[in-house]
Amino acid sequence: MKGILALLALVVAASSLENFSGQQVLRIFPSDEAQVNLVRALEDEEYLQLDFWTSPSRVLLPIDIRVPLHHLQSVKVYLESNSIQYSIMIHDVQNLLDEEQRDMRRNRASEDGRSTNSFNYAAYHTFDEINAFIDNLVSENPNLVSKIQIGSSYEGRPLNVLKFSTGPNRPAFWIDTGIHSREWVTQASAVWFAKKIVTDFGKDPSLTNTLNQMDILIEIVTNPDGFVYTHKSDRMWRKTRSPNSGSLCVGTDPNRNWDAGFGGPGSSSNPCTETYRGRAAHSEPEVKAIVDFVKSHGNIKGFVSIHSYSQMLLFPYGYTNTRVPDHDELNAVSKKAITALASLYGTAYTYGSIISTIYQASGGTIDWTYNQGIKHSYSFELRDTGRYGFALPANQIIPTAEETWLALTILIEHTRDNLY
Repeated sequence: MKGILALLALVVAASSLENFSGQQVLRIFPSDEAQVNLVRALEDEEYLQLDFWTSPSRVLLPIDIRVPLHHLQSVKVYLESNSIQYSIMIHDVQNLLDEEQRDMRRNRASEDGRSTNSFNYAAYHTFDEINAFIDNLVSENPNLVSKIQIGSSYEGRPLNVLKFSTGPNRPAFWIDTGIHSREWVTQASAVWFAKKIVTDFGKDPSLTNTLNQMDILIEIVTNPDGFVYTHKSDRMWRKTRSPNSGSLCVGTDPNRNWDAGFGGPGSSSNPCTETYRGRAAHSEPEVKAIVDFVKSHGNIKGFVSIHSYSQMLLFPYGYTNTRVPDHDELNAVSKKAITALASLYGTAYTYGSIISTIYQASGGTIDWTYNQGIKHSYSFELRDTGRYGFALPANQIIPTAEETWLALTILIEHTRDNLY
């Protein structure tokens, strides 16, 4: 009966989701800075309702934009009239999302929700299901795992962090996922990471050594209001769900809300854009909770914030061209990490500082953590490179998690071996 009710709930939720039929994702290839600016100008045309999946970049990377059906022809004419090349990456976004919903119904059928052993790691899950997983993991491993609530979201949902620890007063390595709510493969990967840690502790010498010296902290759902909204209303929602005074547009980009070059280039003052920075640094409770936790903890030595998509491993800075003092070390470790990642399935990653590798972005997470003295600060952009974008099929969850864990292990070990 419980399984039938869960399936019915999924069907009801799917029927109330925003429909993306006929919408396409265009991949745009600007040839120079002038064409980048022409594409960037589209972002200011709110009536077009464009969703920039990747931002216009000074390094002339392709730009992916989801275009509503009723504006598709006008956008294509605009690009063609300005001699800007493009291709169609996704011909119908809704087709991908329909398949995603079918997978969710199919893959959950065998779950009973009572054990992390019966949890389906190859499926996407709701906020409530992930929280049930967290509680089960803690109850099954009371001597290794605990749950910390570091705050509450704008809508009152708990901001839960899993703590893996073998002793008190340890330095820590932090991992967060899902700060952008639609990046579902990140939350799913973190669930897999959590199970991997409890499975391998005591068996894997390196992981055991790590947990004998420092804690690992994982916030799986960093933006719970947005995450719930992606399941119930709009699968492509990115931001938080806090209201904006004087605007009908809701939400702030929580990865532009940190006090690190806050308000600078690469963020927006327009509440209707995907990169809206918020009214002030740390205005979002989801961000402020991490800020307060990091400051009160005082001994976090490594920090990784995980996003998708683009297949990149990045380090500070994003808001300035100034190289961080530890650039060479972070660059070398990143190279080693992506080499480890590629060793499993051959997945190719690029790496480097945010501003030189992807684009300028002010108010970002790891720029703030680095400025707080957490030298080992990194950000991943997981699979893929745009074929599916934010709608990565569920059959890629476990391969993504497996290969990312190999890279994370390199980052964690380097931090562990350079604690003092």
